[in-house]
Amino acid sequence: MDPKSSSAAAELTPLLVSACLLGDPVRYDAGHKWLGDERLAQWRDQGRLVPVCPEVAGGLPTPRPAAEIAGGSGAQVLAGELRIVDIDGGDPTEAFVAGARRALATARRYHCRLALLTDASPSCGSTQVYDGRFSGSRIAGEGVTAALLRDAGIEVFAPHQLEELTRRLDELDTDRRR
Repeated sequence: MDPKSSSAAAELTPLLVSACLLGDPVRYDAGHKWLGDERLAQWRDQGRLVPVCPEVAGGLPTPRPAAEIAGGSGAQVLAGELRIVDIDGGDPTEAFVAGARRALATARRYHCRLALLTDASPSCGSTQVYDGRFSGSRIAGEGVTAALLRDAGIEVFAPHQLEELTRRLDELDTDRRR
C-alpha cells in the first residue's frame, strides 16, 4: 500500500486485494487475473489498495504446481481436517496456512475491513473453490485465506461482487468521515 498523506486519504477505507487482480504475475502459472475495472484503478490512485498474494507470502514460488483443497473448503484446512494437494502429489498445506496468516496480519496492520479476492483459488476463493480432483470442476466454498479473514470479521468479496463491494466501501468511507 502506498497511502496518500492527505487527510482525504485517511478518510478512505483500505481494501485488501489479491495481487493477481492488479496484474501482478503471482499465480501458480506465473500469470495474473488482471481485473481491468476502472474502480480498481481509482482505488489504487486513491492509495486505498493493500495488495497481497497469500501463496507467495507463505513461501511458495512462482511458478508452482497447481493446488486444490482436497475435497472441501478452507475452514476445514484451518481446522486440520483437510489438506491442500498439488497436481504433482505434494502437500503445500502449511505454506497456504502461513500465507493466510500473513494476509490477515497485513489486513490488520492497514486496518482493512474489506477484501477483494480472486475466486476459485485454494487461498483466495470467496464463493467457490476447485473440487480437489484437478477436474476443472468448482464447488461452493472458500479458500484458506478467505476463511481466515472472514473468521476475523473481514468482509470478503469476489470480483463478480464489485457492485456490492463498492457500496460497502462508500458506506464505510461515509462512517469514517463522521
